[in-house]
Amino acid sequence: MASALPGPLSVSRATERDWELVRSWAADEGWNPGRSDAASFFAQDPRGFFLGRVDGEPVSAISVVTYDDAYAFLGFYLVRPDLRGLGHGSATWRAALPHAGGRSVGLDGVPDQQDNYRRSGFRTAYRTARYEGAVPAVDGPPPGVVPAGSVEPAVLAAYDGACHHADRPRFLASWLTTPGHRALARVVDGRPTGYGVVRPAQDAARVGPLFADTPADAAVLLDALAAEARAFGAARIAVDMPESNPAAARLAEERGLEPTFETARMYTGPVRPVARERVFGVTTLELG
Repeated sequence: MASALPGPLSVSRATERDWELVRSWAADEGWNPGRSDAASFFAQDPRGFFLGRVDGEPVSAISVVTYDDAYAFLGFYLVRPDLRGLGHGSATWRAALPHAGGRSVGLDGVPDQQDNYRRSGFRTAYRTARYEGAVPAVDGPPPGVVPAGSVEPAVLAAYDGACHHADRPRFLASWLTTPGHRALARVVDGRPTGYGVVRPAQDAARVGPLFADTPADAAVLLDALAAEARAFGAARIAVDMPESNPAAARLAEERGLEPTFETARMYTGPVRPVARERVFGVTTLELG
């Protein structure tokens, strides 16, 4: 592949088919993207994905996904390695960010980009660490865990909405049912006390979200999700845990998982509060 392209950059909306290439770029960066994420991402906001092209050849990408009238999330900010330093990334950013309109925008920024994000008006709220390791062994079926599909959708959506800065029924309907995704809930006395999803990814299976009322609920769910990961052949799991809930890191360490990757959650403005004590694992670093 050529290391330089002569023409100007053109930025346009991407299709779901285009996004398979971007997923491969993310894999090359070591981000461990989920293998079947694109369908759910595009279900939330099919107009929120952008590619920069030079002479028709993709060279850059970004997503700016809207959730409601107040909140959007930025991810997949990538430039092909052999074409970095030429302004393609900033040009793609400028072309795509207006899609957010007047919404507050969130992102999970890798350390070497955080100063750039601050110059663009983002402020750090907390840090997130990816914990990864061998799939923990589980002794027997965890108590009270059921398929998430057996919980009334409106009830599960309300639980999710308490843990996310916007309601996201379109995303959730897809995320819970995408082939390969295993979605589980814990139900105690007839009501959910947490839910989580595990999915095949480029390397380790990705857990996210992992939302739970208590550390005990989270531990039961993580064990159940680990069993699901083992069932589809994963040897390792990874979960992105926010430092805003210290119990999350303790749970990861109890299960033998170790921090391997760090990001900072950053926002341009105010966001709807969430029940931080319930967030043991974020859904994705790409869409929040």
